[in-house]
Amino acid sequence: MGNQGTDLNPVYSTPRGRPLGSNPTWKFGAGVLIPVLKLISKEEWRGVENIPQAGPMIAISNHISYADPLVFAHFLYGNGRAVRFLGKASLFKIPVIGWILRHAEQVPVERQVKGAGIIALPHAIAFLNAGHCLGVYPEGTLTRDENLWPMTGKTGLARLAVMTKAPVIPCAQWGAAKILPPYSKRLKLWPRTKVVVVAGKSLDFSPWYGKEDDHEAMISATEHAMKAITSLLEEIRGEQAPAQIFDPRHSDLPRVGNFKKRKNK
Repeated sequence: MGNQGTDLNPVYSTPRGRPLGSNPTWKFGAGVLIPVLKLISKEEWRGVENIPQAGPMIAISNHISYADPLVFAHFLYGNGRAVRFLGKASLFKIPVIGWILRHAEQVPVERQVKGAGIIALPHAIAFLNAGHCLGVYPEGTLTRDENLWPMTGKTGLARLAVMTKAPVIPCAQWGAAKILPPYSKRLKLWPRTKVVVVAGKSLDFSPWYGKEDDHEAMISATEHAMKAITSLLEEIRGEQAPAQIFDPRHSDLPRVGNFKKRKNK
């Protein structure tokens, strides 16, 4: 799978193939899933010229549905990059799916385990050191905003951007939540749903270089990233996001997981 190191010091091989970073497992998965996505959705891609065709990059996006990682991966794959995600560990325990994810070099993360971010960070850095495209959802989970606007992000993305100086490409997507509503298992198959993904220009994190251990600086850098994603989403939706950004830390909702299920208990 290209990882010759350990969990504490992972090493990944240089990305190869076309799209860059693809391997036999990636091509198999894409060959199965992309035709399905095309059957149930009509994609509209914008800003594809902003996606680097070589070298390390971090692609960041809003998170609105369990379906949107497939949409996001399709967008990147269709425009030259086979993305790596640090995914929810439970997905890797599903027979067949877990095997495919591992052999496509996706990495499981136990999100609710203390120190999960510290464990995941070496893998993210190793992917970028090798020259891969890394996909990151800065919010860390599906948005809790009732109208699906981006909420406050976690600082892991900012730390990673500052430490590696890899290009960070902000993206926004809309439509996946109509195919599969948040925390739902009921797919909308017909009529086909319009799904829009737009990529913006690379973000400048240089004002925060060398400040990865400064928590307030990382909060500021995270706000910089989330503002870029939100602006792109405003463009897609043709409306303004609320002035008050939803912050789950100031609510009684759990930070990760199906908050709707818990509220109904």
